[in-house]
Amino acid sequence: MKKLTILSLLALSLSCNTSDKKEVKKVSLPEVEIAPIPTLDLVEANRLAQLPLHCMDTEYPNKLNQTIGGDEDLQSPKALHPAFYGCFDWHSAVHGHWSLVSLLKQFPELDNKELIIEKLKANISKANILAEVEYFYGKHNTSYERTYGWAWLLKLAEELHTWDDPLARELETNLQPLTDLLVQKYIEFLPKLNYPIRVGEHTNTAFGLTFAYDYAKTVGHTQLLQMIEQRARDFYMNDEGCPISWEPSGFDFLSPCLEEAAIMKRVLAKEEFKTWVSKFLPQLSDKNFDIATGKVSDRTDGKLVHLDGVNFSRAWSLNIIAQDIDELGHLKNIANKHINYSLPSIVDDNYEGGHWLGSFAIYALNAASND
Repeated sequence: MKKLTILSLLALSLSCNTSDKKEVKKVSLPEVEIAPIPTLDLVEANRLAQLPLHCMDTEYPNKLNQTIGGDEDLQSPKALHPAFYGCFDWHSAVHGHWSLVSLLKQFPELDNKELIIEKLKANISKANILAEVEYFYGKHNTSYERTYGWAWLLKLAEELHTWDDPLARELETNLQPLTDLLVQKYIEFLPKLNYPIRVGEHTNTAFGLTFAYDYAKTVGHTQLLQMIEQRARDFYMNDEGCPISWEPSGFDFLSPCLEEAAIMKRVLAKEEFKTWVSKFLPQLSDKNFDIATGKVSDRTDGKLVHLDGVNFSRAWSLNIIAQDIDELGHLKNIANKHINYSLPSIVDDNYEGGHWLGSFAIYALNAASND
């Protein structure tokens, strides 16, 4: 009887195990959507060139963003900034000029080539740049456009420096006094900055360091390069667990987390960066990681349309972060989705976004093509 009971229990146990096995179902993970790779071809270049070409000599509306020291400061945008007076504000005018230089450099057969060259030479003249320099020496203007506009000016200088063309040499020479002044301003300012600025708009420190680093590395400016490397380590080396799920804020056009990772990718050696980013943004190593695009509810609102910008800037940061690191290669697909979401919508009649978003799109597309 005892043997019979044991055998019965054993049979029952085997029956249960068999039943459990039958109920186990394979769970299929959702397939990752593969986004088309966006490309900057001649058709797209001609489309995007229309934005800065239209606004680079459009003086009004204009946001001067200046401190008024007296009646003598109440002058027109063109009188105050003869080189960079269009496109609503100074920094947008600067990166609008960068856009046209970048497009001409890549596509010599660009439509309106002669008109673009004419406007570049007229604006970036020796006399106009010296007047821009003089503005920065004004009592109330020493921190003007710090550091967002400074960064874009150095990006323009870098683009000219790497373009093998007589026009580039002429424009680079004319621009040099302003370039040198803003390099010196970086060198003077960065040691004074005790804490980085981590917002998703103009004053973001990581963005300001990134373009200045690229310029310094390209032209071999050792002092600026070393200072940025040291300051980036001071500001960010011990950061962990960046709350990327909090992003974006309603007016962001930069990602605080990804901009920081992008500057650290530049200044750290490959293995050092992999260790750092595994603590700063550990979720990036997950092949199923994703981040939703910033959604724009009203492209006629100058602030809300910033979210198209955040999509482009996320894309260029993600491509830099993933560059030469195979295990982060899936981030490029996320970058492509961000570009594809915003790219079709930025060429329209809305000056609120049109005066600046073309530059962001071009830079994002350049980053995507540099893989």
